[in-house]
Amino acid sequence: MSAIATVKAVLEDTPYLVSFTDDLGHTWSADEPTEVGGGNAAPSPERLILSGLGACTAITIKMVAARKQWALTGVEVELQLNPDGKPAAGNDIVRRITLQGDLNDEQRAQLLKVANACPMHKLLSGEIRIHSELQA
Repeated sequence: MSAIATVKAVLEDTPYLVSFTDDLGHTWSADEPTEVGGGNAAPSPERLILSGLGACTAITIKMVAARKQWALTGVEVELQLNPDGKPAAGNDIVRRITLQGDLNDEQRAQLLKVANACPMHKLLSGEIRIHSELQA
């Protein structure tokens, strides 16, 4: 059984700069753009969400193509949050996937289906419950 994914976020002294550490020893940051008072020193929280979906999409596609020994040579995933403005309800993520390599139409269609079944796609499109509590 794998470890429970755990991330710790710590607000730094610089306005809106947040440092992250995870249970695997990785570190990264988030910030807000200058137009909302941040220092633009790292991606915004929205961009971090999009990057998680993009990474999962590309990795999942690559894993499946490798297992099937298909001639996939690269994957590019471009994501946008609410490109047509904030809808009245919910949010819209537009995901454009470019598959590189000598793939036929059936393989390409299968890899799109795989993208729609990647774990982060399922997480973001499913029900999410967030339980918050204050620590002493």
